[in-house]
Amino acid sequence: MSITRREFSRQSALTGAGIALTGAVGTLATAPGALAAEDARHGGGHGHDDDKGHGHGKELGYGPLLPDPKGILALPAGFSYRVLTHSGVTKLETGEPTPSNHDGTAAFEGARGVTLLVNNHELSGTRAGWEHPVPLTEGLVYDPVAAGGCTVVETRRDGRTAEWVGIAGTSTNCAGGSTEWGTWLTCEETEDKAGKNGLLKDHGYVFEVDPYDKRANRDPRPIKAFGRYAHEAVVIDPKRGHAYLTEDASGPNGLLYRWVPPHGFTHGRGKLRTLADDAGVLQAAKCFDRKGAFVDDLSRATEIGTVYGVDWADVPDRDAKTVSVRKQFTEGQVTRARKLEGMWWGDGGAYVVSSFARGESPVAHDGQVWFYDPKRRTLTLKVLLGVNADPSKDGAFDGPDNITVSPYGGLVIAEDGEGIQHLFGATDSGRTYPIARNELNGGTEEDPSYSEFTGVTFSPDGKTLFANIQTPGIMLAITGPWKRQPHKR
Repeated sequence: MSITRREFSRQSALTGAGIALTGAVGTLATAPGALAAEDARHGGGHGHDDDKGHGHGKELGYGPLLPDPKGILALPAGFSYRVLTHSGVTKLETGEPTPSNHDGTAAFEGARGVTLLVNNHELSGTRAGWEHPVPLTEGLVYDPVAAGGCTVVETRRDGRTAEWVGIAGTSTNCAGGSTEWGTWLTCEETEDKAGKNGLLKDHGYVFEVDPYDKRANRDPRPIKAFGRYAHEAVVIDPKRGHAYLTEDASGPNGLLYRWVPPHGFTHGRGKLRTLADDAGVLQAAKCFDRKGAFVDDLSRATEIGTVYGVDWADVPDRDAKTVSVRKQFTEGQVTRARKLEGMWWGDGGAYVVSSFARGESPVAHDGQVWFYDPKRRTLTLKVLLGVNADPSKDGAFDGPDNITVSPYGGLVIAEDGEGIQHLFGATDSGRTYPIARNELNGGTEEDPSYSEFTGVTFSPDGKTLFANIQTPGIMLAITGPWKRQPHKR
């Protein structure tokens, strides 16, 4: 049974420091990135932790990152990578070049050692604005002028790779989420309506893509029950059937949403497209602290382990016919956060990223990761990165975006910050370590520019970490001596 506001406040007062949560979820505070309240408010520095395992005889992480002679990806000793797709270089089965701007990705187990990856392409506006839009494959097109969509990448043990279109004619396909029934939910990070930016249809929806059955993807239909807004990511609670969704928006800051299915609805392949546009209830999160006081913005939390209780407020007009969903609430009705981005379901709940906060938020930071426990209806701060004083220097992490739960413990996080870009790990005991660094310089030697990492996800057998360099659009398969990280309390 969910905890009520009154129960939450009373229990917090008794413990003096919030509710003690139990279960498999450890504190994922980054240290020294896990800043105390004073440090977070004043922009203290941070970097990765490279000490020993304190009595466990194991070194944290995999050692220093070694420069790549090919200038693509720096990795620790013993690790290697393979390029699976490269925009404008590799080809689809139909002969067109791989689309650009790789983003959210999920991996699915195929037959005889095959891995299927559904890859978003974050292309906004019309096709005329992009050199390599998602091809308009017959029967798979939502809006024929829109540039975005998804491709499905098949990779085999012998290294052979194939790619085809999963959905086309969508816009700004950013992140998304996989389902337990083996499909991908791709999210449009836009609010463009028909007639805006040259588009012919309303956008800002979630679509389902089946990596196994091309026929199931024909005649794409948006899941309007999930609402129309700047979608970032989505996860499905396999026990309760609820969907949790993030919104990457500002002016005002975006919201964390929950969709409650209608009575009697059961999830499964193809079921979401049968939903009525107003099926179920779409709600936005409203948080309160241990004293029962309303929390207006998640950036208020400046200490690792902060626990908020969560209520849910119904969305008045989920299709945002005249007013954006996040603007339909007045002050005090919902809790906002800047750059609500990646999500991943694990440990019985949802990990949720707020990538960074600046002037539109009460407190500045360079990244938070929260854990929502649906059983207790609580949101707990697991990762906090203080403002990175010098993003051009290697060693500091900022701007978490796409995330995944690692089979070796903790999280793997794709960095979308300023300056140097990393894939980095956060252990379940509070430390961080580098996994990879983007060395593909899209700028000049005097003024370097490095694209963000996206689409971080492990293969079903846990042996391969897939990740993308968003621009120009490169999908990478990383292998090496993965190991469980040292556990430290």
